[in-house]
Amino acid sequence: MNVQIRSKEIKLTEHLNDHIAAAIENFKRYHLDITTVNVMITKEKLGVGVEFDIHIAHSQPVVISDKDEDLDAAIDLAIDRTNKALRRLHDKVKDHHNTSIRDIEVAEAE
Repeated sequence: MNVQIRSKEIKLTEHLNDHIAAAIENFKRYHLDITTVNVMITKEKLGVGVEFDIHIAHSQPVVISDKDEDLDAAIDLAIDRTNKALRRLHDKVKDHHNTSIRDIEVAEAE
């Protein structure tokens, strides 16, 4: 997995880099074959903007943007929204490919 964390007009501390890297490692639990994660942190007029651009093999990229006045809050909100989007995509892929044996038995009985 290729990971890039970039900031524009903002100095990132070691703590924030570690926090973002830990969240990206946590994205692996969805087993979605993530190829690239780009994180862009920019200074906005009224606060800070955080964007996660996640490229997944055999799927459309997941792009999550969030803004807040506080840098930590903006990062946490973007991470939460990204987790939610990846979980939904994982559930969609899992439900699409799985058919339980119970469903097959019910279909044969009818």
